[in-house]
Amino acid sequence: MKRKSVTSRDVARLAGVSQSAVSRSFSPNASVSDKTRKKVMEAARELGYRPNTIARSLITRSSRTIAVVTYSLENPFYTFVLERASRFFQKQGYHLLLFFAPSDRGFDSVIEEIIRSQVEGVLMLAITLDTEQAETVADFGIPVVIVNRTVNYAGISQVGCDNHRGGFWAGSYLASLGHRRIAYLAGLEDSSTNQQRYEGFVAGLASRGQECHAVEVGNYRYLDASQATRRLFAAPSVPDALFAANDLMAIAAMETLRHELGLAVPEEVSVIGFDDIPMSTWPSHSLTTLQQPVEQMVVKATELLLEQIAHADTEPEHIMLPVTPMLRGSTRRPGGAGAEAAPETD
Repeated sequence: MKRKSVTSRDVARLAGVSQSAVSRSFSPNASVSDKTRKKVMEAARELGYRPNTIARSLITRSSRTIAVVTYSLENPFYTFVLERASRFFQKQGYHLLLFFAPSDRGFDSVIEEIIRSQVEGVLMLAITLDTEQAETVADFGIPVVIVNRTVNYAGISQVGCDNHRGGFWAGSYLASLGHRRIAYLAGLEDSSTNQQRYEGFVAGLASRGQECHAVEVGNYRYLDASQATRRLFAAPSVPDALFAANDLMAIAAMETLRHELGLAVPEEVSVIGFDDIPMSTWPSHSLTTLQQPVEQMVVKATELLLEQIAHADTEPEHIMLPVTPMLRGSTRRPGGAGAEAAPETD
């Protein structure tokens, strides 16, 4: 025998409240007393009731769904961002749909699926867009915020950090420690973060009268970075310092240097990363790095997206937040042989 479906009217009758009170009890941030909500939840559990969110979205014309698009969660920085964003949106009564866009095809590979999903907004984590793609996204009328990437287009909100300043500090600081063969371990070559960090790095070296010794590409991935490190240190003239475009690659480089190549970090090679993921603080890594203000980035991005969802005429914003150098044990100590005055860390 087919079981009769339980309705909100059944829950209201058992709880002794109105049907609208049942609806409010299942709506985050709705006005309802704790006493009423408790009675409704007890009645719902007893009857086995679950609200029909699809039916509700048809009535309210609101899916309460946000699309999160990323190319990978290998980098712990993005799992951290995703966790914080998820907690924020859940408190506001939104559900998240996660989409993966391969780095070689980008947003084009998922845009049709996102549109079919009837999401109310899109949060992009490290997705690279060109100007034409950005214009296409804006034309669909779905609010979009990009986190940790920039695009030369004013019509989409963007939240990131001062990558150029961080790269400048890394180049200048390594040179100030007395290093003379300072290499760069690149991320995804066409990504704005990689380009800005590299340009800043080169400028920082130039401020100390130096040039970049060598470049290899690690694609922001652990295995790729390990292979890139092997290539750097198989060359006739090997680096004595390395700036990696993210912490995951910096950690891969340090482990390759120590455990495969038998080189001491930082005595023979100094290493700097970028992000300040939790692993960078572990004693076995003790990575000198540039800290991105992840909490601020998440708050700014999620607030911007919800504001655009609530008010269609909200103007897009481009927000750049500062980075903070975190000095640890993967770099030489200032004041050693050949060292100069260290650069400012503000």
